[in-house]
Order: sequence, then C-alpha cells, then structure tokens
Amino acid sequence: MPLERTESPGRFGTTPAARAPAPAQVSDDHPADPPTVLPAHGCWYPSADPGGEHVAFICDRTGVPQLWRGPARGDDAHVLDAGPDPVTEVSWSPDGRWIAYTVAPGGSEHTRVLAVRPDGTGRRVLAGAEPGGSAHLGCWTRDGAALAVTVSRPSAAGRGHGGAGHLAEDGGQAAAGRAGGLEPERTGRGGPATLLDTGAAARPAGQAAETGAEGGLAAYLVDPDGTDAPVLLFSERGAAALRVCDMSADRRFALVRRGPRGHREALVLDTSSGRTTFSVRVADGDPWIGRFSADARTLWLRSDTGREFAALLRVRLDAHGAIRGQSWAIGREGSGLDLLAVPDHGRWALLAWNAHGATELESVGLPTAAAEDGVGPWARPVLPHEVVTRLAAVGHGGVFAALSGSQRRPGIWELGGGFAPARTGWTAPDRRAAPPGRAPVRPVPLRCRARDGLVLGGWYYRAPDRDPDRPAPCVIHLHGGPEEQERPVFDPVYHELLGRGLDVFAPDVRGSSGWGRSFVDADLGTGRFAAIDDIADCAAHAVELGHADPLRLGVMGRSYGGYLTMASLVRHPELFRAGVAACGMSDFATFFAGTEPWIAQSAAAKYGHPEHDRELLRALSPMSRVHQLRAPVLAIHGEHDTNVPPTESEQFVRAARERGVEAELLTLRNEGHDFLRADNRRTYRRAAADWLQRHLLATRPAP
Repeated sequence: MPLERTESPGRFGTTPAARAPAPAQVSDDHPADPPTVLPAHGCWYPSADPGGEHVAFICDRTGVPQLWRGPARGDDAHVLDAGPDPVTEVSWSPDGRWIAYTVAPGGSEHTRVLAVRPDGTGRRVLAGAEPGGSAHLGCWTRDGAALAVTVSRPSAAGRGHGGAGHLAEDGGQAAAGRAGGLEPERTGRGGPATLLDTGAAARPAGQAAETGAEGGLAAYLVDPDGTDAPVLLFSERGAAALRVCDMSADRRFALVRRGPRGHREALVLDTSSGRTTFSVRVADGDPWIGRFSADARTLWLRSDTGREFAALLRVRLDAHGAIRGQSWAIGREGSGLDLLAVPDHGRWALLAWNAHGATELESVGLPTAAAEDGVGPWARPVLPHEVVTRLAAVGHGGVFAALSGSQRRPGIWELGGGFAPARTGWTAPDRRAAPPGRAPVRPVPLRCRARDGLVLGGWYYRAPDRDPDRPAPCVIHLHGGPEEQERPVFDPVYHELLGRGLDVFAPDVRGSSGWGRSFVDADLGTGRFAAIDDIADCAAHAVELGHADPLRLGVMGRSYGGYLTMASLVRHPELFRAGVAACGMSDFATFFAGTEPWIAQSAAAKYGHPEHDRELLRALSPMSRVHQLRAPVLAIHGEHDTNVPPTESEQFVRAARERGVEAELLTLRNEGHDFLRADNRRTYRRAAADWLQRHLLATRPAP
C-alpha cells in the first residue's frame, strides 16, 4: 500500500503526509580550528565546489574524522564542524551554497545528515535526528536546490512500498524495465533476503518486500533552506539498502540503488508517475553506481550483470525512461571497475579499475545519446600511490582523487591539466603521512591454492630486521565484509604488529571482492566452511614458503574477519596459538535477533536465512563449537555497535572462560562497528599487538 500523500504548492511536487525528515538548525557556536593531535593524519572523501576552487573533505588531524574545507591550490584549510561526532560522507551542492555530510553520533549505525554553509555558518540537521532513526546522503538535484536523503523509518504493520517509487506487489513494474539478454539465471545465492519471524513471505529478487515488523527505508528530497517540505521519492518496507545516486536535470527521473548484498539493482524511477521504468543488476562495492547524461537519454552504470568483473554499461533510454538498448562501453579481462565519476555535462568519465588490489585510473570521453561511437581513452595518469578510494569530478575537467598506499595514510590529489596528479597543500607530504620512527613495510603479493584447488591471493608483510631465511611468528589478518578486499594501503594495525616483530599475512579468502563474481559467491551456503578452511590453507602456505613459524601462528580480524577469527579458532583449534576477534559474530541466531533490520536483510542474502537455513547457520556459528577452543582469545567491541551487537563478543568470551580458556574482552567507549576515534584506534591496535606479542613471542614451544 502506498504511503498517503497530499498535494503541496512547493516546487518539488507532491509531499508525503508523514514520516518525512524534519530539518532543524543547530548552533554555529564552534571554537576556532582545533589543534592537530595526529602528526600523521589523513584526508579523504573529497567533494569540490562547482568551479573546483575549493574542496570539502574529511580529515582526522584532531583525532576524530571531521568536516574540513580547503583551497584547491593552497594550504589554508579550516574545520567546518568541530563537533565530536565522526563524519563519514561529504557532498558539496552544485550551486555552491551548501555542503552536506553524514555524521555517526557515538560512532553508531544511527547516522544523521547535516548541511552547513561553506563559511561554516547555518549548520543544520536535515535528517536522522529522530530517536532511533538513521539517515545517509543521496545526490543533490542538478540545480543544487534539494538533497536526496535516505532515512530509516519505524515499522508500520500493513505498509509496503510507498511514494513515487511504489513497486507493484507482483514485481511487475520492476520486471518490466529489466535488462534482457545480459544476465543469466543464477541460483547459488539461496533466494531472497526477507526475514520470516515478522510474518512476511519470501519474495523473488526485484519484487516488493512483504515484511511487517522490520521497518524500512525511504528516500526524500529535502530543501536545506527549509522553504519547501520534504518530498517522498521512494520507500521500501524491509529494505536492505536504498540510495538515490542521481537525478535528471528536470527531476523527472531518479537513479536509485537498492537491494541486499549480491542482489544490488539500479532502478530508473519516473517521479511524475511513480513507475519504475528500467532496472538492472549492478555491482556491490561503492554505492555511487552511475549517472544520467545531461539530457537523461543515456545512463552510465558500473555493473557486473552477466559478467565476472564490473564494467561500464551504457543504457539508452527513451523520453519516458524506458530502455532503447544497452551495450558494454568498456571492460577489462580480470579487472573490475571500482569507481565511476561523471560530471553533470556527461562528456567524459573517470574510471578506477581494480587490478588485483591496486588502482589503474583512466579518463574516457563519452558519446552523446544519438552517437554510435564508443568511448575513447583520454588519459591514463601514473599515480603516486597504489589505491584510489574516491573520485570527485569537476565540470571544467578537473578531478580530485583520494589516494592511499602502502607508504602513507590517505591524502587528496588534484588531477588537472593532462591529469598529472598534484598533492593538495593541506594533504601531508609522504614523509609526514606515516608514524615517525620507522618506515612502513611495503607488502609483496602472495598467491596460494586452497585444498579444493581455488587460487587465493593476499599480501605478505615481513617484519623489519627479520632474517629472511628464518621462519617468523606470523599473524593471519582477515578483512571484513566478507566482500571487502585486502589492498596495499598503510594499515596502522599492521604497522604496530610489524614493529613488535610479527609478520602479517593478509589474504583474500573466498567471498572477497576483486577476484571476480564467482569468487565472491564461492562462500555462499556450505561454501562458508571452505572459506574457514582457506584460512588454514593460507597459514600452511606461509609455512611452506619458510616465511612463518608453524608453532607461532596467530589470527585476528574485525567484523566478518572477527567472525572468521572465532570460526578458525574453533574449527582449527591446534593451528593457532592466539587470536584477536573484533566486532565479530559468534552466533548467527543471536546476531540476526539483535542487529539492525536493514542489516539483517542484507546479511540473510549473504549468510543464509535465519529460519530456512537455521541448521546451516548453527553449524557455521563459532558458539556451536566453542568446546573445541584451545587458544587464548581477546575480543574487542565498540559499545554502540548495532551492526554486530557487543553481546556477540561477550557470549564468546564467557563461554571460553567457562571452559578454562584464557579470554578477555575490551570494550571501546563512544565507538560503534567502525573504530573512528584516534585514541580508541590506538587502544585497539596496541591491545591486539600486546596480546599477540605475549602469546607468539614467548619461548617457542617444543614441537
């Protein structure tokens, strides 16, 4: 049933009767620029003003990621919001009047969207201030008069999709515009992500969710000036993810990304009629999946429909937003498209390709809707560091790129004439972008073969001053996701471990991104048991190469990596001498019962259905085998984590102690699922290194 709507004289069209965000101005009373407390700080997530003269960005030089603004060609940067809440996203309006950004109060998942003038005045909350609510950024309208935001809304029994983006109960609207011919049938993901303990029925991908008590997500257009009431664009009960990525210049069409992990879709929404005119599968990873051309007759998407690796998809649209044709504009064998940036005029695009963890950047010209020409390369700049994490295109042809690498913390470079990278003045030079005292270790790529023949990749870091011919104590570090990827970027945790004389092997076990869609899907269902075995196989490979001492192996990870740490400790209890599990799931049943509703929706698509797959999830849960635990374990958790609740660590530590195994729990204050504050990050990495050093560098046990 659609949400009720009433007509409004506002220039944005119809206005929802309820559940809209309520913008509210907050105090501008902030101190002057705070002192720098991190000598080796980072800058990331750039967003430029319309002329490319100034850049808004996130910087943690004060110990907390905050909103800053600086000149494109100068070093006089200033903080715009010196509040205590970490900033996670930034977007400068196309008219230059506002800078919107997302903050995470207490580091929690309940984020808010704010806006501030470029001079630091007029700060206001646009969405997410309601108790228990959450909001994140979408795109600006092309004239900069309104901002799309996504808000979580409390459950309301009997309500389904609503607003202009209402999907038919039988999924007919979504299916009508679905791309044909590119996507073969895939059954490996085990069906829909709808949870059943709410009285809902399962649904095919692309069909409206039929859930009851789990709330939902809704996308609105919000006027930061407060002149016009918010306008509902799209809502979905039981949604796993929802973001408005672009709007046509006349605001008739919206590009919406929706769906759980592994089932992401791009929808073209006709806001005047409420119809979904086109949909196609798009890749996981960066949520900004594409843009319309200036006339909205072409849609450029980062998609992996029917492909192993994401590529640039060109979709031709008619005047009603329906598909006229589609084709692959550019793709690479064995390399996926990580990032796509297209300016408003749509004449060129920046493409960031993932080449086994490192970035290859490419600028290409884009044809008009009427032209049959393909894209053509303009430039392929040589980057000063290995990985691009964010691209911000400027209409006149410039680009600001956030770069990170193995030798430094992240910074921002301008790619101007000829696309030659130039470091911005407020980005620390390389010599000051890593902790003083010793140089960061440059990792080497490592490949190994799992017991079932699957080739795994990763990066090996050798502790400084180690004899290369002698096996060393080694920590297997497991990333989160599972769809994240180990990349050659400076990691303070690795730097701390290496400084203690511990090698680090950071593998991509099956389920990781960067190695193709089949590799990502290889951990689905019972494949997760193989992912746990991958950890043992990676450790064995490091031992066979002579790098790692088989009697002094440790394992650690955060988020999904924390889960894998606990799982490997109980499924391979004789392999590791110690473990550190941060924010990991110990029991899938309690995780699904305690996490946020939209996170549960996405997690069910990846891990399994909490009712249909109950026995599988029980077998995969570390708590079901905790009686096998032998190695000492340190669990670390943020007190405000509503993604993986702290009880997941608490129950694992309690069970370990009851069985006589050494176990400790460290709770980080004012943190959620991601550790964002410098003091807590320092506590985390030092506690982990202390624990592993104590257990791995003690007297070598007899074989």
